[in-house]
Amino acid sequence: MAATTSRTLELLSLLQSHRHWTARELVDRLDVSDRTLRRDVERLRELGYGIESLRGSAGGYRLEAGTGLPPLLLTDDEGVAIAVGLRSQATAGLRGAEHTTLSALAKIEQVLPATLRRRIEALQSHASIGPGVGGGRSGGSGGSGGGAGGAGAPAPEVDSELLGLLALACRDSERLRFRYTDAAGEASARVVEPHRLVPVARRWYLLAFDRDRDDWRTFRLDRMSDPFQTRVNFEPRPMTDEEARSRVEKALRWRERTVSMRVVAAVPREALVAHLGWWGRDVVAIDAEHCAWPIEADLVENLVMALMWMPRGVEYRVEGPPEVHAFLAEQASRFAAAAPDAA
Repeated sequence: MAATTSRTLELLSLLQSHRHWTARELVDRLDVSDRTLRRDVERLRELGYGIESLRGSAGGYRLEAGTGLPPLLLTDDEGVAIAVGLRSQATAGLRGAEHTTLSALAKIEQVLPATLRRRIEALQSHASIGPGVGGGRSGGSGGSGGGAGGAGAPAPEVDSELLGLLALACRDSERLRFRYTDAAGEASARVVEPHRLVPVARRWYLLAFDRDRDDWRTFRLDRMSDPFQTRVNFEPRPMTDEEARSRVEKALRWRERTVSMRVVAAVPREALVAHLGWWGRDVVAIDAEHCAWPIEADLVENLVMALMWMPRGVEYRVEGPPEVHAFLAEQASRFAAAAPDAA
């Protein structure tokens, strides 16, 4: 009986997740015979589910839209998404439907496991709604974000499990480690104190204090990977929701009007950081003898000026957009013309 019930519930889940299934697809998915499939369909009909049978070469089954709402099967992520949406709507006040919103929320939350309720509570209390910053490029400050499409570009997928994990870390003030890939495609390891999740322009961002850089950073969630819960708690730094949203919006607006490049130098990271001081805080090691220095500025001219800070005698190359390379070539010609006797 347990196997029959489990199989019938699996059939219901399949019918609810797809508008139409052929009989052959369901037989293969459930690993049953045609006769068993027909019996399971009849069981669901007896429970009040309207299931339409379609004949012919493209025949199969589909769940009808009925006059009543039979029980729904929800995955953990679906249950969390619905509960968070209902909580947000109840807080905002859905005019004319306040009581139905609250009653629906109560019915869902009373059957959710404790672990899922924790995820919902963390998401609700540590996710801020921020207004869009525009349809241009967006990202984080100090090389921690970037690269967003316009209003017509599809939003990147964000793992709901990652979203829940980050929300819990924000709520519990738990230090996190993860891998992060910036707009230039550079991967780095980060250790942060997470503060707030902020959705902007169809993307999710994490505002956190980066311990290695000793400053606030904004991270795009779709560029994070391999999160690790350290189980180490920290004392939260005071910041209001409005201040958190303002920091993220400022980071995104900065990214919209900046140009960036990367200087790959034939020198160990420690030596370049020692030479640059505070300005070299984002330098990353490539190997024992090479490192990379990501730089951002509001103008190409200001960006290239940073090359004057490179140690004398150190060979390096510049990676960046075409306008950076064009400007460097132009300036090289001007420098050569200005000192014709130097050659």
